[in-house]
Amino acid sequence: MSVTGDFFQFTGGELNPIDHAIPTTLSVADSWLVSNGSTRVIDRHFARFSGSVTKIQQQDLSGFFDAVVSAIPSEGEWFPRIEFRKEQNPGEQLFFRLRQAPVRTLTCSLWSLDEPDPRVDAQVKGPDLSVCQKLRRKANLHGADEAVILDAHGNVADGALSSIVWWRDDVLCGPDDSTDWLPSITRELVFEMANQAGFETAFVNSKPEDLADCEVWSLSALQGIRGVTHWQNIPLSNLNRLSSFRKRLALLTNSSQSDDLSIA
Repeated sequence: MSVTGDFFQFTGGELNPIDHAIPTTLSVADSWLVSNGSTRVIDRHFARFSGSVTKIQQQDLSGFFDAVVSAIPSEGEWFPRIEFRKEQNPGEQLFFRLRQAPVRTLTCSLWSLDEPDPRVDAQVKGPDLSVCQKLRRKANLHGADEAVILDAHGNVADGALSSIVWWRDDVLCGPDDSTDWLPSITRELVFEMANQAGFETAFVNSKPEDLADCEVWSLSALQGIRGVTHWQNIPLSNLNRLSSFRKRLALLTNSSQSDDLSIA
């Protein structure tokens, strides 16, 4: 398996291995963590992918999804990715990458992007993946794990490859709909868990400096919930709720089709 994983094209109702790069651009993508055959709410990832594809072109994706689930090993740590490339010929537009899961960490550090938001379509996962990977590498050069994208007013919009949320006292907060943030399955789950646990939630505009003394999290399908320990010169709160919410999120990692949000 290469660094980018084994690559397959869905043609003739099955996944066929290919060993060459595809020159067409990525139109839609989705990925999720699989650990020994278990994952979180894979149906929501499929629904997000399907919704984005359908806006471009009507497709029956059920056979593709079945083939993808069957192709993922039942043992090991994996971070598979599904792709739709609209510039390919009809019947040759769907792809699957079987990738080993990268290292996960409990915490991370942030760096605020020092340029305008370069994404072309923040509402769809796929077209901006390569751009966002470059933003993360830029954050790495500044000694941080993740870049934070700001809107034109300097408000927090998104992480390069994650969602940014924060706690103000006992209220879980995230950017509101006036900012461009990618609809995140993990963000959706975390807010649902907070509501079920009796916490208030809010969606607000906030600049990075407004989050001084807040508990800040970075969310993604790969990492789950990571607590932010450092964000340039912004003083952050202790990660008081991180452990309990990571445990709650782990309860959702059951079968590949689990959509049970009950919290023990």
